[in-house]
Amino acid sequence: MRTQRDKPEPRGIYIFFIVLLVLLLIVGFFYYDSNTRLVTTEHILYYPNLPEAFDGYRIVLLADIHGAELGADNEQLIEAVKAANPDIVAIAGDLIDRYQANKPVERQLEIAQTLVSQLVDAAPVYFVTGNHEWDSGMVRPLFEKLENSGVDVLRNKYRRLEIGGESIILAGIEDPGGPADMIKPDEFIENIRDKENVDFIIALYHRNYNLSLFSRLGVDLVLSGHAHGGMVRLPLTDGLIGPQSDFFPTNTSGVYIQRDTNMVVSRGVGNHLGWTRFLNNPEVVVVELRI
Repeated sequence: MRTQRDKPEPRGIYIFFIVLLVLLLIVGFFYYDSNTRLVTTEHILYYPNLPEAFDGYRIVLLADIHGAELGADNEQLIEAVKAANPDIVAIAGDLIDRYQANKPVERQLEIAQTLVSQLVDAAPVYFVTGNHEWDSGMVRPLFEKLENSGVDVLRNKYRRLEIGGESIILAGIEDPGGPADMIKPDEFIENIRDKENVDFIIALYHRNYNLSLFSRLGVDLVLSGHAHGGMVRLPLTDGLIGPQSDFFPTNTSGVYIQRDTNMVVSRGVGNHLGWTRFLNNPEVVVVELRI
């Protein structure tokens, strides 16, 4: 015989569902925030070999946009870049995505052209390919749109950036997904050193690895992306999910140092099919060079 005391307490059930609802709302808020609110992260890096004219030089690093749109015509992204007052804008690949269910590559090309045509008003823009440019099959039309918009597409090419008679080298390294017969990164950097009298080299390279190689080559700064910040970030982790859906990847966000080489890795802006961000906001990275 069931007594009155055996009946479940309605109050306890209500409290359980209220707590559950609050937790779902909190998770939902952070999920929405993590995929929509753009943040700007600044890194100040010190180099004794930096030419004096470049003290305070500001670089905006963008990576892994993947056809994303933050506001109408990417107005949030454009405003954030302009607010950073950059000397140059460096785009480290994956401007487009090889597959977006609701956004064909042709549409992504339009988004990319609209974006860069406004970024060039803020500062000179330099671009290197990522793996998605080559995988999309639309890399040639992308090159054409970028170049017509005033972007300097660096396909294993370098530029001497000059201020007041002093200069540094910006080397744009093609993604490994490009042509099989292209020059390798070590050969490319060594060729620059053979041809140029240079004290400071920046490598713009999509992938977030090879720090040991660039350190051995004496590259001062590497600007990269590719890892999307590990997609899901929790305290005391470097991200949980890597670009190949591997778990607990390394070098996914921030500054990594080996000997005299700094590698700055952007968390990127957009998402690739299959994963969305959590506690890992889209990011504009600003690197300021100091003596």
